[in-house]
Amino acid sequence: MLSTSLVALDSTVIATAVLTITDQLGGFAQFPWLFSIYLLAQAVTVPIYGKLADMVGRKPVMLFGIAVFALGSLLCGLATSMLGLIVFRAVQGIGAGAVSPIAMTIAGDVYTVQERAKVQAYLASVWATSSVVGPLLGGVFSEYVSWRWIFLVNLPLAAVAGWMILRKFTESAPRQRHRIDYLGAGLLTVGAGALILALLEGGQAWAWGSASSLGLFGGGAVILVAFALVERRAANPILPLWVFTRRVVVASSLVSLMVGAILLGLTSYVPTFAQGVLGTGALVAGLTVGALTLGWPLAASQAGKVYLRIGFRSTALIGTVLATVGAASLLLVDAGSGLLQLAVGCFIVGTGMGLVATPTLIAAQSESEWSERGVVTATNMFARSLGSAVGVAVFGAVVNARLGGVDHPAAADLAPAVHLVFVGVAASAVVMIGAAAVMPRGRAADPETHSA
Repeated sequence: MLSTSLVALDSTVIATAVLTITDQLGGFAQFPWLFSIYLLAQAVTVPIYGKLADMVGRKPVMLFGIAVFALGSLLCGLATSMLGLIVFRAVQGIGAGAVSPIAMTIAGDVYTVQERAKVQAYLASVWATSSVVGPLLGGVFSEYVSWRWIFLVNLPLAAVAGWMILRKFTESAPRQRHRIDYLGAGLLTVGAGALILALLEGGQAWAWGSASSLGLFGGGAVILVAFALVERRAANPILPLWVFTRRVVVASSLVSLMVGAILLGLTSYVPTFAQGVLGTGALVAGLTVGALTLGWPLAASQAGKVYLRIGFRSTALIGTVLATVGAASLLLVDAGSGLLQLAVGCFIVGTGMGLVATPTLIAAQSESEWSERGVVTATNMFARSLGSAVGVAVFGAVVNARLGGVDHPAAADLAPAVHLVFVGVAASAVVMIGAAAVMPRGRAADPETHSA
């Protein structure tokens, strides 16, 4: 929980301090890179950490991730320029790429499916608390202390988390050391990084049809094809191709892809709609989308009881249907709607996501042996990162195309543009129903846990 809090807080605490940071360091036009570079570094390293955790154990990979994240936080707190801060955010992202999936993998190792029903409530509470405390801390630090403490506050948290894992977590699972697939890791990092960067910055830093965009998409695709060919012959591939042949893993990853797209679509554009169309302040707009982050952990904390009773597939179907109902209700939101209607729609979507995101991941974990669980978890989380990048790209392109590149659109123009985002979110939720429907029936067996 402490390790997860590092990443959970970091995902929300910086947003409220952007203007304060750019006032001191300059580079306002570059500030989106503070988010993009972090997401990119985190996404491309997740599959590599997952495989390493299956080879050398969870503990060393988790401790490495915490140490790198702490180093990045220290460097960010000492940054003297926007360029330096962007580079140091990449270091943070490299550390975060280990912390998130390995924390979930450890939970899968230590606890049985039945026990994870309760443990998930604890892990969900971390994200719920961070969604409220993060923006508050960011505002307090930037206004009353210094924005640098947004990053420096991670140091004591990282120290305690690392110490507890070092002292309290003991692995006893038999492991065999294999030669690391350096070529596969390099090709995956460069290829996936190029595609995600093209998605994140396309239409913003450069035009979709520009040489930069086409070069990144084309080059990334070619490198990933080369990666697939290398992995077919590798003795110990960094991302085994068997993950794409197991129905439960493919289904859970497709669900995770849609979760990423829906989450980024709503968290990006619900506040914009609340402020630009309904005329609310930034705080109220944030609280409105907060209904999404409230419904999610509340449902996730109860999801265990549901899937133990009716199974993973049925629980996921209920969750996806709920998310679709919530997304459909947002299609009725217009300039004459109230904030309550917008918040209720977000809450229903969040409730559905809480019933589908975690049960589908646990289903995939429970059908995997110890030596596979790290890769399976990392594949699921990589899919969510990819979905987030695709969601940002697609929804941003749709809105910009409708608005025609206007910097300060009028409410009458902004409302129909954001409505198209709500349409995209609803379509993603429908796809999620299909992904949940193809999951295997019944509850997957839970292989014997090997850690204590």
